[in-house]
Amino acid sequence: MVKKSIMLSSIESVKKFVAITNKYDFPITLTTDKYKIDAKSIMGVFSLDLSKPVTLEVEDEAAPEFLEEIKPFQA
Repeated sequence: MVKKSIMLSSIESVKKFVAITNKYDFPITLTTDKYKIDAKSIMGVFSLDLSKPVTLEVEDEAAPEFLEEIKPFQA
């Protein structure tokens, strides 16, 4: 499993991030201290406390293209 700390500090960054996640078939989750949500759900992402970094989790076989696309969001 690949884990990355990301920051989604604006509405636009959340929209861009969710658009990227929805291009891929593998499961992508975001976790905080209390919650684990589907990163492809814009409502789920907005339900998190986005004032601090969240942890992105993807399976080991995650496409390298995906990991490259999310680099601008890494905290």
